Amino acid sequence: MSPQDLSYSECCHVVDEIAEYAPLILVLSGGEPLWRRDVFDIARRAKSKGLRVALATNGTLVDEAMALRIHDAGIERVSISLDGADHATHDTFRGHQGAFHSAIRGIKCLNELGVSTQINTTVSRHNEHQLPDILKLAQDLDVDAFHMFLLVPVGCGLTIQDEQAVTGADAERILNWFYERSLDSRLELKATCAPHYYRIMRQRRAESRRAGESVPELAREGMHAVTKGCLAGAAVCFVSHQGEVYPCGYLPVSAGNLRHDRFRDVWENAPIFQQLRDTGNLEGKCGICEYKNVCMGCRARAYGMTGDYLGEEPFCIYEPKQLHGDHNSIQAL
Repeated sequence: MSPQDLSYSECCHVVDEIAEYAPLILVLSGGEPLWRRDVFDIARRAKSKGLRVALATNGTLVDEAMALRIHDAGIERVSISLDGADHATHDTFRGHQGAFHSAIRGIKCLNELGVSTQINTTVSRHNEHQLPDILKLAQDLDVDAFHMFLLVPVGCGLTIQDEQAVTGADAERILNWFYERSLDSRLELKATCAPHYYRIMRQRRAESRRAGESVPELAREGMHAVTKGCLAGAAVCFVSHQGEVYPCGYLPVSAGNLRHDRFRDVWENAPIFQQLRDTGNLEGKCGICEYKNVCMGCRARAYGMTGDYLGEEPFCIYEPKQLHGDHNSIQAL
C-alpha cells in the first residue's frame, strides 16, 4: 500500500455507499488485492451489506491458509489469471518463474473448500495457439467459468500492444471458435474486452435459426449472465485505490472521486457515463453499425489507440451494412 491508498475506513464508506445504491457485485481487484492486509475485512463488510463479493488475483499467494481466509470472508468467486497452458508460456508472459504452478495450486485449494473459481486468459500472439489446451485445462481443474480477454492498449497493455496483440482477423476467428465452444462446454464461457463477440453470437444464432437448428436460451442473471459487449459506464465501473471512479479498469478517464463525491451522484450524473450510455454518441463505423446496441465496440480500446473513447472500435473488421450505401451520407451520420 501507498500513502495515497484509500484507508480501511474510506473503503468501508465506499462499500456502504455502493450497497445503499443497489445490491451489486463487488470485485476486489488490483494489482494484487491479496497484498492488502485488510482485504478480507473489506469483503466481510461488503457481504454484511448485501453485496456479492468476488476476488480477482494472479493466484500466486493462494495456498491452503489463504484459501480458507477467502472462504471464511464470504467471497463467492475467485478469478485466477492463466496466460498459458503450461508453465513455460505463462511464466514467461508473467515474468515470474513458478507463477503457473502457484496459480494451479491456488485453484485446487479453493475448489477443495467449495469456492467458485474462474480462469481469466488474456489472448495474445504468445498463447492464441494454446486456447484449446487452456480450455481443456480449465475443464480438468473443474473450475466454473472461463473468461477470455482481448488485449487493451492501456497501462501494461500499451507496452506490449505492437508485439503481442492479435490482428482483427485473428480475433474474429478466435471469437467464432469461442462461440462454438460455448455450445459444447459445461463451463460458463464469457468474452471480455471483446464486444464484437456479442455481434458474432447474434450472427451465429440467427444462422442457426435460419437453418432450423435449436438455439439454447441465454443466461439472463448471475455471474454467468449474457450481457452486451462494452459495459463501461453502463453496467460496470472501476474504483481505483485512490478513490477515482472510471468507466472500467482500462479506460482511465475519471468520472469523479469517492473521497469527496457520492457514488450515487457519480454513477447517475457523471458526463462521461451519460455519454457512454447513449449509443447515438458513437462515432465512425460504430455509430452506423446495426449491432451497436449489443456491441458498442471497446471504448477503452478506442481511447487507447485514438484518444477518443467514442471513436470506432479499431480492432473490429466487421463492415456495417450502411458502409455499402452512399459514402457522403455515411460521413454525415
